[in-house]
Order: sequence, then C-alpha cells, then structure tokens
Amino acid sequence: MRSKEDIFRLASKVKDANEVEVLLTDLNKWLDKEPGDIVLLEHRGALYEKLQQYSKAINDYKKILEGEPGHKQAITKIEMLSTILRYTNTDIYASPNTNLDPWME
Repeated sequence: MRSKEDIFRLASKVKDANEVEVLLTDLNKWLDKEPGDIVLLEHRGALYEKLQQYSKAINDYKKILEGEPGHKQAITKIEMLSTILRYTNTDIYASPNTNLDPWME
C-alpha cells in the first residue's frame, strides 16, 4: 500500500483509468483506517471525478461537510457536480415540457 504522500502526489497527475483505480484502492484502505480524514476524502472525490463517477464524488464531498460544515471547496464541488448530473440526465426529447429544458433557465 502506498503512503498517503505518494497517493496525494500521484492523484493530481494520474490520467489513465487503470492507474486511477489502483490509487482508489489504496485510498480506500487508508479511509478504512481513518474514515473522517478530509484530505483523503478530497483526493478520492477528485479521482471519482476523473472517472466521471460524479455521484460517488458528491458523496465524498458531503462526508467532508459532515466533518467541516463550511468547507468551501466541498460546497462548490457539490454544486458543480449536481449541475453536471442534472444536465447529463436531462432528456430533451422525453417530454414536450420546455420548462424542464436546460437552456430555458
């Protein structure tokens, strides 16, 4: 298992999905030991974003807010990712109701 410092250093540089999965495995092991570690949760959320697993990233950012309610980065990430999910899941052809169309906001 990699050290926390190695994980933090690699998390910002990794691009390959397989490498991200390996880092997630190591991060999960660290989080089993220290479930409330905000820095670990931030890095895991960022890795989930790279994999486009936005709901898992949002869950990590919400856990950060449980420990630190005013964490600005977590609040911003939740808002951004929620918007991405809303636009991704909007099917403009599913309903003739134009009030639900994203460009009508």
